[in-house]
Amino acid sequence: MTKQKFLSLLLALVMVLGVAGSAMADEVTQLPRNESLYFAGQQWGPVNSWNPIGVNQNNAMATTTSPQGSRTIMFETLYMYNFMDGSMTPLLAEGDYVWNDSLTEMTVKLNPAAKWSDGTAVTAEDVAATWNVAATIQNNTATNYSIYIDGVEAVDAQTVLIKSALTEAGTPVNPLKVVEYLGNAFVAQKAWIETVCARNNDDATAILNDAAEDVVWSGPYTKYVANDQQVVLVRDDNYWGQDASMWGSLPVPKYIVHTIFADNPAGETAFKAGEVDVCQQFLPNIQDLWLKDGLPISTYIEDAPYQVCLTMPTAWYNMKIEALQNPVLRKAIAIAVDYDSIIANAMTNQSPTFADVPRSMMNPTAGEQALYNHDQVKDLQWIGNDIEGAKAMLDEAGIVDTDGDGWRELNGEKIALNACCPNGWTDWQAAMEIVADAGKNIGVEITTLFPEWSIYQTVFTNPNQTEYQIFMYSPDSAGPAQPWGRVRQFMGGDLIGIENNWTGNYGQYTNARVDEILAAIPQTTDEAELNALYTEAVEIYLTEVPSFSLMYRPAVFHEVNESVWTNYPDAEDGRNIPPADCTDGYGIAALYELELVNP
Repeated sequence: MTKQKFLSLLLALVMVLGVAGSAMADEVTQLPRNESLYFAGQQWGPVNSWNPIGVNQNNAMATTTSPQGSRTIMFETLYMYNFMDGSMTPLLAEGDYVWNDSLTEMTVKLNPAAKWSDGTAVTAEDVAATWNVAATIQNNTATNYSIYIDGVEAVDAQTVLIKSALTEAGTPVNPLKVVEYLGNAFVAQKAWIETVCARNNDDATAILNDAAEDVVWSGPYTKYVANDQQVVLVRDDNYWGQDASMWGSLPVPKYIVHTIFADNPAGETAFKAGEVDVCQQFLPNIQDLWLKDGLPISTYIEDAPYQVCLTMPTAWYNMKIEALQNPVLRKAIAIAVDYDSIIANAMTNQSPTFADVPRSMMNPTAGEQALYNHDQVKDLQWIGNDIEGAKAMLDEAGIVDTDGDGWRELNGEKIALNACCPNGWTDWQAAMEIVADAGKNIGVEITTLFPEWSIYQTVFTNPNQTEYQIFMYSPDSAGPAQPWGRVRQFMGGDLIGIENNWTGNYGQYTNARVDEILAAIPQTTDEAELNALYTEAVEIYLTEVPSFSLMYRPAVFHEVNESVWTNYPDAEDGRNIPPADCTDGYGIAALYELELVNP
């Protein structure tokens, strides 16, 4: 038993007695506390839709999709992604998906036990209809996957055929993205799709914005209360997943509740008081809540870094700036940065260090770390704060101070750069101040610039901008198409010159060999060959340094108060349930194993 678990049990009774505090609205506290799981950090306003094929929705608990694992409380996907090991567990599907030899067609079998909330069977016709309406109305599924998937067909009631989109050479565009679709896209009922299309006269905009109050669902929960104070979902006790072929039982909490807090501090206060069970917010110095305050609060990992980090906020070099076209200058700045200070101060140690997880383009999960040869690139990796090494590198390259003003010149011009991120993003601002300090320490002038987000987002996404020279943004976190997608984001040539570019390669770096590697990886199934390709990509990245990651960061924060519920997943329990809010991807398995502290 961990220290956190012990504290949970020790203090549970005290916390339960104080749970019905004033922070909750009356209707929330009227729910049986021993049947209700409370959340914070996800829902920030009233729900406007229950539409699984819609867009522009504000329904965090019911309609959130993500490559790292969609939230399947109400609507379900074919498979559940587990970012801890990269596995795909069947949900509506039965057994593994099967590719043909050329990766141009995938077959998925459906679980015959799967049912809709109206009692009818989930069939391949539903899967095909969901894809077809996406293509027609151009919702997010179509936006994300239509360039990779040519069509989805029902072979029979239980068999789905997914066809890869093909290149001019007849090869699949990207099989990795087809796999990602399986755990990302919700399946909607064909009969309901036909109803919503008919009542909106097949108008795409109207269908996309339909509130879907009559929606049919397949998941374990459905809507119960939704107003400007709270969102409550109630368990569907007829849920098909209690079949022995799936979970074999219903999820433990009867109610899933998200109070709509005014801001992060309000959510944090309720969490500390035991009025929230699962919190998805960055809480600085999270360890103080149990070490100093003695609260029954825990994280997925008991000691630092406390969280599982899936992404890496990164400083991008703008290749439109002549000085930054020099790889020696780029690497010198990068190795001089004090990353330990960034992690200690900006992340309050909720990130492994670059000594713990040497830098590459992979996140710290075991599955991604296994994809490249660490020994082959170890001489290229750096931990940071190497001031003397950076100075020596610049001196050797002739990037020196010739006029005695304390600043180095390149090609006869003083190097003067800015380091930018949005104002108010305090952890990022702290990181960029440390980047500027690194420049000062090696004789390179770097000043910070913190515009408002409304301005920042229009500049860094402009491929021709020269206003920001070193600037921050995060690549994608986890998913079946990673780390291929992240390599592309860091160095993909196909992202050069795209206007309003939110996809990646924001600094506009180009390398022909990288593009060859990116084309080869999705077609490669041999593990040794795949490892060699990823290792070469990492070698190029660490040599050329088109950008440099400043920290590792969770995509979701796993913080739980164990005053009412316990047996949440943790890193040492051997269950392989990811810390994904108890709701996302295979993380939803947590709902079936929760236990009351005081039954």
